[in-house]
Amino acid sequence: MKTAEILTILSDQKAELERINLSELCTREGESGIDLQSNLAQIVIGVRRSGKSTLCQSILLRNHIKFGYVNFDDERFYGISSEVLNPILEALYRINGDFDCLFLDEIQNVTGWHLFVNRMLRQGMRMILTGSNANLLSGELSTYLTGRNHQIVLYPFSLKEKCLYAGIAIDTFTTKDRALRQRILDNYLIEGGFPELAVQNDKRDYIQSLLVAIVRKDVCRRYNIKRKATLWQIANHLVDNFCQEISYNSLARIYGVGSTHTVKNYVSYLAEAYLIRLIYKYSFKSKTRQTSCKSYLVDTAFQSFRESTLAGNNEGWRLENVVCVELLRRIKPEYQDVFYIRQNGFEVDFVICEGNKVLQLIQVTTELDAIGTKQYRREVGGLVKGSELTGCNNLTLIVLNGAEDTLSSGNKQIKVVPAAQWLV
Repeated sequence: MKTAEILTILSDQKAELERINLSELCTREGESGIDLQSNLAQIVIGVRRSGKSTLCQSILLRNHIKFGYVNFDDERFYGISSEVLNPILEALYRINGDFDCLFLDEIQNVTGWHLFVNRMLRQGMRMILTGSNANLLSGELSTYLTGRNHQIVLYPFSLKEKCLYAGIAIDTFTTKDRALRQRILDNYLIEGGFPELAVQNDKRDYIQSLLVAIVRKDVCRRYNIKRKATLWQIANHLVDNFCQEISYNSLARIYGVGSTHTVKNYVSYLAEAYLIRLIYKYSFKSKTRQTSCKSYLVDTAFQSFRESTLAGNNEGWRLENVVCVELLRRIKPEYQDVFYIRQNGFEVDFVICEGNKVLQLIQVTTELDAIGTKQYRREVGGLVKGSELTGCNNLTLIVLNGAEDTLSSGNKQIKVVPAAQWLV
């Protein structure tokens, strides 16, 4: 790549960056995870269009940090390798002058990037990187930057962030404020939290193109997938059947894949690209944990706005999906996990664990029917049986429609919490 071409690309990107209006940006909860003074590479990872670049740019601009910026998702950089990174660095100094921090956006698109980042860290450069594939961390980072990186996972807007962006109070309990938060939640279950989606006139085209980019760029291109049509079908199947257990044998049979191992790989690639999140079954048997899992969407917008979808309201599943992603935001991934229970005729939606200790059991439903009904026995009875199985007495029932309450079942106490309250 010629120097003049590099200078043109970086100048275009700098001009785009300078058009950002800080007053229009929403403060994200993930900002507190980035340490601008650290000598560790700060890695922000998550699904495409979740706001990773904007979050990093916002922090750097608000703190008046001098930085060089490169977006490697620019098609003009397609196919480059690490040998071009030093000429890019030189061009950045020509355009920006001296700077204290190097911000590399979608760095996983550069073959051999880790060698360059390691050298920059050794030279004392502060580094901020973003990526749209978890393999960025599990592969290159764990091999070449062990102990020299700090990871921040960024999801699309939470309900709390959507409320704050809309100027709605999250800590007051007047009739009006509760109703406004509920209204935002009703919308959130359908539209999800992609920051740009709210201002898109053609939401379907936006989400469809995003799905195509995830499957083709973050999976097919990265893993050199040969059966691209099959991967696309499996991706859409998982989106259609969110909040459900995955049957690898069934997927292999439906889509004519000869090996369940191949199907498992495809599913794991989609999870690494953050299209889906996998929650594993609670069991002390390692084989059960590794082979039994449920698939959730990183954002419910994929259910609502894809092409050729017949998605209904599905409020119960949508709420369960939203709660799942919120739990993944809240847990400390270094030592906490989220599981589910399904056995002996009962289920618990979410089991929060720290090591082998169960911290909390959570059930999710749209509303709770009267005592004695089948639905009441399923939701409340599931928590009680889950408590007896795990020894955990911290039991929570999250309801879409209903008031805060405490239920008693035998010697168990169950906290009932409205979803709009729990989520913020």
